Amino acid sequence: MSRFRRPPPSPAARRLAAIEAPAAPLLRRSARLTAAAALLWPVQAGAIAWAISGWVEGGAPLSDTLACALVFLLAAVLRAALDHRAGALAFEGGDRVLAAERARLVEAESLRGEAAAGTDAPGQGASSAGAAAMAAQKLPMLVPYLARYRPAALRAVVGPVAILAAAAPISWAAALILLAAGPLIPVFMALIGVAAARASRRQLAEISDLNGLLMERLAALPDIRLLDARERMARDFAARSDGLRARTMAVLKVAFLSSTVLEFFSALGIAMAAVYVGFSLLGTLGFGAWGAPLTIFEGLFLLLLAPEFFQPLRDFAAAWHDRASALAVAEEIEAAEAAEPARILGRGAPAAPLPGPATIRLAGVVARGRALPDVEIAPGRSLAVTGPSGAGKSTLLAALAGLLPVERGRIEVAGRRLDAETADPWRARLAWIPQAPHFPDAPLRAVLDPRGTGDLTEALRAAEAEGVVAALPQGLDARLGETGAGVSGGEARRLMVARALASRADVLLADEPTADLDAATAAAVIRGLRRLAERGTTVIVATHDPALIAAMGAELRLAPRTAPEPAEAGG
Repeated sequence: MSRFRRPPPSPAARRLAAIEAPAAPLLRRSARLTAAAALLWPVQAGAIAWAISGWVEGGAPLSDTLACALVFLLAAVLRAALDHRAGALAFEGGDRVLAAERARLVEAESLRGEAAAGTDAPGQGASSAGAAAMAAQKLPMLVPYLARYRPAALRAVVGPVAILAAAAPISWAAALILLAAGPLIPVFMALIGVAAARASRRQLAEISDLNGLLMERLAALPDIRLLDARERMARDFAARSDGLRARTMAVLKVAFLSSTVLEFFSALGIAMAAVYVGFSLLGTLGFGAWGAPLTIFEGLFLLLLAPEFFQPLRDFAAAWHDRASALAVAEEIEAAEAAEPARILGRGAPAAPLPGPATIRLAGVVARGRALPDVEIAPGRSLAVTGPSGAGKSTLLAALAGLLPVERGRIEVAGRRLDAETADPWRARLAWIPQAPHFPDAPLRAVLDPRGTGDLTEALRAAEAEGVVAALPQGLDARLGETGAGVSGGEARRLMVARALASRADVLLADEPTADLDAATAAAVIRGLRRLAERGTTVIVATHDPALIAAMGAELRLAPRTAPEPAEAGG
């Protein structure tokens, strides 16, 4: 006969266990304290039943009542202390996990931003919106699970077993009633939990979509105002907000349905126990009490035990819904980690510039499954990398910057192999213009002057960006935000050209710097790039723009998914 095997946990369940691991010792202690607190109720119930039965039967001295009250109060104080300490440990564990996951998310997002900048990866605005939604709205959904699930699970085992152990010696019938009604709660909890998990996943997806829409609209705010599209933007937000409301209400409907079902079976079990005890005390039922009629004390004791038998199961059912939400969050974290790009070469930390002439040489390089051309670029040359979409233009630029580790072949920069040791010093000599410029949370003056030269006048004039800065309310002290709110795409790229001029970079890598710009703005960007080249900077651009291609000194054309013919770009 084949032995029963428990199915392996899902990836989301494994990820949730890994998230929980740092706080597992605290959560185990919390669960044990909660279980210990649950074991005190039979003592309190016995004290209440003994005191009341003494009053009903008469003749009980006042000292017995006082003793019962003292036992009840001492047990209540101890139970409250245990519950308080258990809750503190659980929330401490939840806060610890939340802080660790947010720190990991920030680190992963920063690495993803560096590795995805200028590659074929989607825009960083959507990625940042997703990360913000995860950090601010989704990760906190782990805390109720961490704080309640493990204590509720242990209490759901220890509490009912202890109550059955206390009730069974008094009445096998009452114990049988509880034993029959109790399992119905976990069964329906599991059935409804499937719908709860599905509803939670849909709610999380809607939160991500709404945050992504907000980031996109903030980035396009100048264009929206220019096109007078504010009403349409408001309608889009209203529609998306209504979708989130519907998803949230779906989660609440499932929660209310679960609560209704569980309360029904709890009330049914308690009512059946009460009916049995009542008719037994009246003498109508003469079975189930091990051969002797129930006494007042025994009947009251059983009645007080019945609600507490179901309470841990109801708490566990509520925590089960918390687990469904936490699994949905873990599933998103697992998917995000699976989609993370490769880590960049080096540490991404400041470093002294790599010495030597800024020569670049590629030999037999394969990156992201694409064969890149064997090419040598001499210092001070300008090169346009062209080819159809998907040919690997952005991949080539990312590989040259050390943002994308190569699978095979060799890249040499300044006469040395580009690897983890030389990547940071090499990037200290580079300037980068991505397709969608991003700005750190710092004054524009600090962004445009990374080396602290103190004078940006010449750089802004050469990049034709003086008017851009003058139009900002705070000028060089303005903070543009990640996506450059307050400037257009062309203005943002001219600012990036000014940054390259101010930093006196030896090499500039630009990914589609004139894409989606009008002719006049594109011409201004091209003139800025040409001024960089005239100053001796090596300028390498990925582009489809014929005007920009003509302005460069050489062209390297890539073919999709194949190794292009070697091209001479250094002569």
